[in-house]
Amino acid sequence: MIGRLVDGRYQVRSRIARGGMATVYLATDLRLERRVALKIMHGHLADDSQFKERFIQEARSAARLAHPNVVNVYDQGQDSDMAYLVMEYLPGITLRDLMQEHGRLTTDQTLDVLEAVLSGLAAAHKAGIVHRDLKPENVLLADDGRIKIGDFGLARAASANTATGAALLGTIAYLSPELVTRGIADARSDIYAVGIMMYEMLTGEQPFKGEQPMQIAYQHANDSVPTPSSKNSRVPVELDELVLWATAREPDERPRDARVMLEQLQETQSLLGTSAATSATTVQRTAVYQPSLPIRGATAETAVLRGRARTPEAVAAPTTSTSVLAAKAQKRRARGWWLFGLVILLAALAGGTGWYFGAGPGAQATVPDVAGRSVEAATTLLTDQGFRVASTVADVHDPVVDRGLVSRTTPQAGASVSKGAVITLKKSIGPALIALPTLIGIPEQQAKDAITKARFVNAAKSIQQFDNKVALGTVIDALDNNGKSLAGRSTYSEQRQITLVVSAGRLPQVTGLSYADAAARVTAAGLTPQPGSQIYNAKVDKNLVIEIERDKNSSGVTQPIRVGESVSLTISRGPEMVVIPNVIGDTWLVAKQKLIDAGFTNLNYNKKADAAPSVVTVDTVTPNVGQKVAKGSTLTITFTI
Repeated sequence: MIGRLVDGRYQVRSRIARGGMATVYLATDLRLERRVALKIMHGHLADDSQFKERFIQEARSAARLAHPNVVNVYDQGQDSDMAYLVMEYLPGITLRDLMQEHGRLTTDQTLDVLEAVLSGLAAAHKAGIVHRDLKPENVLLADDGRIKIGDFGLARAASANTATGAALLGTIAYLSPELVTRGIADARSDIYAVGIMMYEMLTGEQPFKGEQPMQIAYQHANDSVPTPSSKNSRVPVELDELVLWATAREPDERPRDARVMLEQLQETQSLLGTSAATSATTVQRTAVYQPSLPIRGATAETAVLRGRARTPEAVAAPTTSTSVLAAKAQKRRARGWWLFGLVILLAALAGGTGWYFGAGPGAQATVPDVAGRSVEAATTLLTDQGFRVASTVADVHDPVVDRGLVSRTTPQAGASVSKGAVITLKKSIGPALIALPTLIGIPEQQAKDAITKARFVNAAKSIQQFDNKVALGTVIDALDNNGKSLAGRSTYSEQRQITLVVSAGRLPQVTGLSYADAAARVTAAGLTPQPGSQIYNAKVDKNLVIEIERDKNSSGVTQPIRVGESVSLTISRGPEMVVIPNVIGDTWLVAKQKLIDAGFTNLNYNKKADAAPSVVTVDTVTPNVGQKVAKGSTLTITFTI
């Protein structure tokens, strides 16, 4: 796929990731001159209408959402046999990458990620969409700090309360109990997945483990998620309660959608920001939900988070003494003047900071993508946007961008830098030429491994070609991306595609078969038969197949036959019948030429006649002259001397 132009618009640059349904590539939208993420369904799934519908559903679901925390979908279409989806390209990492690098996240990091995820998810739930496949791999962390949810490939309408059928969709580690037991998903199923992700971020591991997927599914259905503080003592009690609420086994005991959980998360953030209680061992303060929070057993007015047993002092009613209230009011008035001064100072600092980073020397700007432009055009664009361009242009190999055009920049496109920063252009000198490995004469898989190891790209499918001399599965030839043979070449451009031509074994034997039998044998070999020419043949009976016709090029070289092609079957008309010419009384010189011209080359006669052909005359011919016989039959001649 590298270097391919999809639908006449999207130039594929490199592969980003590969999943169960599709492969994601970095591509350039030539029409709008921007980088995009191009998601292409796997070829073996393209014929499956169910998978194809899910793929299209992702485009429709994501396109209905316009939110800063949801990956934008720009386009969807079909190019030949490929279904593709065009999405916003976010250079960065996934939440899974972040957790693998750090093990566990801090409380602040966890809350930041959760706030973004719940914001995007709340927009989806408001639009009536259930994601159904929330996991760290689908949370994207961009280099510029943006956090977005992607991959709506399993999304369904929330109102449909849709069952998944016999097979469980989504990743088993994040499936809610109702999905495991009943195959039913709604917005609360997404909340459960958020709770599992929250536990994993705080502890560095998933709550349920097992050697087999069904062991994990059983635990989801029958066990309660433990508190994160049982694995990480630094986790505040408030976050323990939030995890337990989101991962309740009964859907009715969870937040009804992402908006409800987002509101509670924001209240928890405020509570943690003002509370000194940052340890799991600290007594938890009472937190009151809004009336809309669906906690079973709570009154309409208040509902207290489930938690550990509290001391009597922690749950005692607050004092309402007027003297205490008056004292607090007096203290607030005394603090008023210096708080006012503090506000003025902070406002001045904020204004100065805003000027410095907004219009002053510290202002930031995003480096535009100038790949594929001429050096002059790239310089003009960068200069117009306030950057300075280095006088020296570096030459680099690039397997995608044409020679002489800009390959990339330093800092790279999309990076956030100070206004007026110096940008260095790197000009493409074309792909690097690297040594070709030996491919011809070895098994197909061995050749594919050699192609990958040498930093070339295997074509999606090899060409199967019949060869009566080369063993089945052995490479006959290797073709470049233009379909020309690489035989005899020692080097080839890096990351370019190589298509293997592999032996499909011998052509099927059809001589002497009826057309129906020959056609069946040819079809079984992967060819499409059709009636060919009918010719005389003395060796094959009339109406039987003589052979598979082999085309020749302008130089007279027989062309190969490949699996999937149409072939013609030559049909016998039987032997050609001709009349023996009358040569009785002719000299042997004249008679011999007449017989040869009539198609009789097998002549049985006394060779002494050749010594004096103009004197010797023909006496008899067997079979008799005037008789119709098969062309090429043997004739016996006697002479009069």
